[in-house]
Amino acid sequence: MIPVGIFSGYFPYDLNTVIEKIKGHGFSTVQLDLAFKDMDFSAGTITKEKCHKVRDAFRDANLPICAISGYTNIIHPDKAERARRVGYLKEIIRHARDLGTPYVISETGTYNIESDWVHDDRNKTEEGYEEALAVIAELAQEAYDHGAVFLVENYVNNVIGSVDEILRLFADLPHPGLGLLMDPTNYYDDYTIRHMDETLNKMFNALGDRIKIAHAKDCKLAENLGEKHATIDASEAHTFRGAGAVELPASGLGILNYELYVKRLGKLHPNIPIIIEHLDESDIPRAKQFVDDVLKRMGV
Repeated sequence: MIPVGIFSGYFPYDLNTVIEKIKGHGFSTVQLDLAFKDMDFSAGTITKEKCHKVRDAFRDANLPICAISGYTNIIHPDKAERARRVGYLKEIIRHARDLGTPYVISETGTYNIESDWVHDDRNKTEEGYEEALAVIAELAQEAYDHGAVFLVENYVNNVIGSVDEILRLFADLPHPGLGLLMDPTNYYDDYTIRHMDETLNKMFNALGDRIKIAHAKDCKLAENLGEKHATIDASEAHTFRGAGAVELPASGLGILNYELYVKRLGKLHPNIPIIIEHLDESDIPRAKQFVDDVLKRMGV
């Protein structure tokens, strides 16, 4: 059966309260955000001792950490800012096993100077791809050297966005330190969203064996084309709700074919964690019930 989890970052509290809240909602796993009101995990401050404190607290609660959030723009066009961001991501990767999981996740970034999710023409150039490939190769090697795996999360506006772009990445970089985070909503633009099932099946037919962790949010055509954010106490990665023609709300609030999604996911990976996201704390019970109901209907 597929265990249902949530990002810890949707709970802006101290460590013990975060765990208490997540357990109270009935989740059985968590994707860890290094953000607690009573602990500092900023760049240069991560230690084995702090990681073990977090890891053991979640273990004591029988709430295993399945992955760690490392989201950042790994190809930021300002080279000094890029070095800072990639350096911190590598620091997280080096401590992944201290936190109880090998998996650290980030999107592949954009050359847009103002946003981590808005398209830039350079994203789809050969030069842009090669530069991103070199950074991803560094991250994959850093992960491998420390018993971890760097998971790429594609997004349609980023350098790596489509099924074909992911296939090319894994063909060019067949590295044991590299894996894939599956979030089907990240593949949809104003064309592919009108071909829902065809696009979903293409994802799994091409990439199914690469998947290590799955996400659960939703997608629908947007009413405005700007970058969309929710007003919640969380990192920008968790306030983000889409950019351009597609909006990315919480599970059950869009048009994603969830039955087909979890059917394909469960057949390939019957015990893979699926992590709920893109919601505020008040909406968690509804979103979890929606995901649980789909999983039960599909027998996974």
